[in-house]
Amino acid sequence: MKKLLALVLASVMAFSLAACGSNSGNGNAEGGMKIAIFSSPSGVDDGSFNQDIYNGVLKFVGENEGATVTPIREESGDSAAAVQAVADVVAEYDVMVCCGFQFAGIGDIAKENPDTKFILIDSWPTVEGTELTADTPLDNVYGVYYAEQESGFYAGMAAALSTKSGKVAVVNGIAFPSNVNYQYGFECGVKYANETEGLNVEIVELPSYAGTDVTGANVGGNYIGNFSDEATGKVVGNALIAEGCDIIFVAAGNSGNGVFTAAKEAEGVMVIGCDVDQYDDGANGDSNIVLTSGLKVMHDTVYNVLNTVKDGSFKGACVTLTAATDSTGYISESGRCQLTEEAIAKIDAAQAELKAGKIVPAANFNGITPETFTW
Repeated sequence: MKKLLALVLASVMAFSLAACGSNSGNGNAEGGMKIAIFSSPSGVDDGSFNQDIYNGVLKFVGENEGATVTPIREESGDSAAAVQAVADVVAEYDVMVCCGFQFAGIGDIAKENPDTKFILIDSWPTVEGTELTADTPLDNVYGVYYAEQESGFYAGMAAALSTKSGKVAVVNGIAFPSNVNYQYGFECGVKYANETEGLNVEIVELPSYAGTDVTGANVGGNYIGNFSDEATGKVVGNALIAEGCDIIFVAAGNSGNGVFTAAKEAEGVMVIGCDVDQYDDGANGDSNIVLTSGLKVMHDTVYNVLNTVKDGSFKGACVTLTAATDSTGYISESGRCQLTEEAIAKIDAAQAELKAGKIVPAANFNGITPETFTW
């Protein structure tokens, strides 16, 4: 996957250089729409979050002559540094695609640059430190949250229905709302499977890796504290395996690659991928360690919004995308997962209940916790 992306990236960058001379900067593909994508430290080739967003941009660029994209990796993950990275080059691009909660503060930059369009993934913009709402969006910012707790719920069910040791875990990067949503959803999925199927699956947490969310609250879980620290990811993975976990849901960007490595080096351990179908990343000789993957369909969001910029119908918004629009989900296709048919049928049945609003998993800020979750 990464080799293919590298080839595509190289060709896109070459095309960008060739097209720069004719770019008029007027914000439409005919004149050469200039797009910048700002990634977290794990980069646009992380095989997960950033890459899925980037794939949406690449699809648009590939279909529109003159459109170009420049990946900009913000190395620190710090919110102030992330916003500064956008401010430094805002005058050079028509559209800025910002990957992650750490870019929330671009609202102030957007107000100062009304002719530039912004696509903000995993956050709604803040202005002077206050988050805007669905009723108060900026005209030039499309900010989107996803209901990651839904995909986490499917992952939790998959783990509980598939574990042989009776111990499972979730590993996250940083306790941003999206990651806490994945964690809480996973815990709710395990709880649901336990109570509906008469199971007693344990969720393992390492106290020394407990997460602290953006309000300062301790959310537990297993947080690496970074999205690009494979070494610590492997340490956490090995520690969880030593505790008896045989299935680990990994939502940690490049840090999660360390967990994948730990699983590949162990016996009988599987992982659940995150954001995108990570089955190919699970290849381990003649076998594969990926049970399934929880999905967040960001590439479609970015591609569709870029097309509204192109045709002049772009509207600023603060939205949350859910299973109702097929924006969350999990992999159940034969050859891309290792779930039993029985497990898939049970997860699909729960998914229908979730789409109908009869199951509402806990999320970072929806007033429900894994402990109070019920249905």
